[in-house]
Amino acid sequence: MFSDEELREVSGLRRAADYIEVTCGCTSHRYGDAVGRLRVFVNGDLEITCECTPGCNEDKLSPSAFEKHSGRETARKWKSNVWVIVNGEKVPLAKTVLLKYYNQTSKKANGSQRSSMKVVHRDEFVRCSRCNKERRFRLRTQEECRVHHDAVADVNWKCADLPYDSITCEDDEERASRRVYRGCSRSPTCKGCTSCVCFGCEICRFSDCSCQTCTDFTGNAKASSD
Repeated sequence: MFSDEELREVSGLRRAADYIEVTCGCTSHRYGDAVGRLRVFVNGDLEITCECTPGCNEDKLSPSAFEKHSGRETARKWKSNVWVIVNGEKVPLAKTVLLKYYNQTSKKANGSQRSSMKVVHRDEFVRCSRCNKERRFRLRTQEECRVHHDAVADVNWKCADLPYDSITCEDDEERASRRVYRGCSRSPTCKGCTSCVCFGCEICRFSDCSCQTCTDFTGNAKASSD
């Protein structure tokens, strides 16, 4: 994603298959620094896990939501207010290379190529049949969409069935204030719009599934191609 030269002296750097992670923060004149971990995905997504206090469990925040959570007085300027540490200094995100993929995605969304962009699926929740707690499902890849699809179809689905998080029925449910953040590219608190709610695409519908939703989609897609 980024060269070693571009990320030289960036504090807390960790590389993964489809994202990099760095130390970030936002400063409030009243509350001081709120520190977190910023993940920059190759598709342009930005996610922050807050570490402002030992008991804070806010994660997968958008930069604007993190800015608000930190208590920053002049909010809505997250590109300038959220910083990373480069060579020991706090540097606004806007002055780093870390927004490269985010800016590219934003330009496409505002230009003539918008119709050809990949559909964005917002996070969804499934309720455990044992403890009755809602668990978050991130829907960014076909594999993640299939896990959610199968969970919805399973009336006996339980927390332990979630494959990518070690969650049990004993773990706390996400707070209501956290559940409003659903990963929409238009607004972090969006309740559902055409940018984040998909009514069927090749990522979230499956030809090898016999449910009515997938069968209808596969049949309509085949008819359109004919």
